[in-house]
Amino acid sequence: MKVVLCWHMHQPEYRDLSSGEYQLPWTYLHAIKDYVDMAAHLEAHPRAHAVVNFAPVLLDQIEDYCRQIEAYFASAAPLRDPILAALVCEHFTPDDDYKLALWKQLLRINRKRVIARFPAYERLAAMADWLLENPTAAAYCNDQFSIDLCMWYHLGWLAETARRTDSRIKKLEEKAAHYTLADRHELLGIVHELLRSIIPRYRVLAQQGRIELAMSPYAHPIVPLLLDLTSTREAMPTAPLPHDTHYPGGKERADWHIERGLATFARHFGIRPQGCWPSEGSVSAPTLRVLSALGFRWAASGETVLRNSVEASQNAEDFAVPEDDLHRVYRIAGGGAIDCFFRDDALSDKIGFVYADWHGDDAVANLIHDLEQIAASHPHNKDRVVSIILDGENAWEYYPKNGFYFLNALYEKLSTHATLELTTFSSIADSALRRVELPQLISGSWVYGTFSTWIGSADKNRGWELLCAAKRAYDTALADERLDAATQQRAALQLSICEGSDWFWWFGDYNPAQAVSDFERLFRLHLRNLYTLIGAPIPAALLQTISEGGGSPERGGVMLPGQELH
Repeated sequence: MKVVLCWHMHQPEYRDLSSGEYQLPWTYLHAIKDYVDMAAHLEAHPRAHAVVNFAPVLLDQIEDYCRQIEAYFASAAPLRDPILAALVCEHFTPDDDYKLALWKQLLRINRKRVIARFPAYERLAAMADWLLENPTAAAYCNDQFSIDLCMWYHLGWLAETARRTDSRIKKLEEKAAHYTLADRHELLGIVHELLRSIIPRYRVLAQQGRIELAMSPYAHPIVPLLLDLTSTREAMPTAPLPHDTHYPGGKERADWHIERGLATFARHFGIRPQGCWPSEGSVSAPTLRVLSALGFRWAASGETVLRNSVEASQNAEDFAVPEDDLHRVYRIAGGGAIDCFFRDDALSDKIGFVYADWHGDDAVANLIHDLEQIAASHPHNKDRVVSIILDGENAWEYYPKNGFYFLNALYEKLSTHATLELTTFSSIADSALRRVELPQLISGSWVYGTFSTWIGSADKNRGWELLCAAKRAYDTALADERLDAATQQRAALQLSICEGSDWFWWFGDYNPAQAVSDFERLFRLHLRNLYTLIGAPIPAALLQTISEGGGSPERGGVMLPGQELH
């Protein structure tokens, strides 16, 4: 039975594009930990195959981090990420508010799996906790406390595979305290080496035929909503919508994200991707038509989207629900000549949410048992494929040693299994597996099979209204021909960042206040930058908070593992 592991790598644009300054550090931190480890595990198992999907805006940020570190070492150019800059800061400001904010950030990592793993980091964290509760004591802390805490934060974020093989990392860990500027420069050099290795490593794996590289639209927008906001109601008939029921010029914007994504992908990897994990697995028949017209051979979505679509198709002439309907390849009526795969939610969510507290071998044995049960249930059906699709970066900090034991066992056991075949979606697209024709596709995403995570509540709808207003102002500026060619390109890029999915994900009082604050602040900054670029007045609404959050930072629900922290 064919099994596809599809890992989705995605971070939104954290830069203030007007200044180049990063507002949040999660791109480079996940890069030096998760993107490095995920490549290393595939390299260590030559018989394994997987699909690795990248959001192109993430690739551009990795490249930018490499360039700014190179400029720092070459000419002492300032680093444009405040947390990365703190790693090599020679003189910290005596301002207590700065120190308290820095220390708070340097604790934003898994306490159980990372901080508690290293006694020196744990001691510093306990001190930082006390200082944050007693802020008047901050004035009595010298720079060495911030230096050591910053060193351990970055050491904690390093890839496990690098930690096990790089003697420089082992030496820095063993030193434990009283780090010098030379130590910090050495660690920054390691960070640079890891960042610089990521794209070439995945490129080589793809050239060797060991992985398939795929992409999402450039800045990770919810394409079905760009095309038609009312598609929300296919799965949620009573959902309230924004005042704007259509996003202005949405088809052109969807095309822009996909075409820009293709160009960015080709620049980094030297190839054109055959497949697309649409942002958040969000699909609709018009979305599939757009992807098909632009040459994609496959797309994928969530299991509940299939369930909703099969139910809606029950009364269609000549349609019978196929046996074991989830693990099949589909073609969608009106969706173009593109194969569609659907995520096995139970198996995918076990990796994302359940197995972190299991022994790695036990977790893999359980997953393989489930796969063998699926295979045994229909022994004569050769047209099945099990799609395991999940985030490739956020879950691992909940596992011991960043998932090292689990991932090692996963690839070892699956790549050598007698009756389970690890493969890729493009390989299946090349095969003679029978396609099931689905008469109707109900628009939705991998989360609940709906778009409720991005639209349909007061705060999320308010976000869309602000975005639609900005898009109309952008269209007016273009129509008035007041932007030169270079400014038009910058404005189109800035608009694309505003259209990303992550801002809307976080709006809502069920999410933790810190994360909501981070993302809604950045959304409003991106919108203000767009108005500035097009020479239009900034609306007063963009100076007001959209959403405040207040939920508990718990795993589960629509939160991806790790996202309650970042």
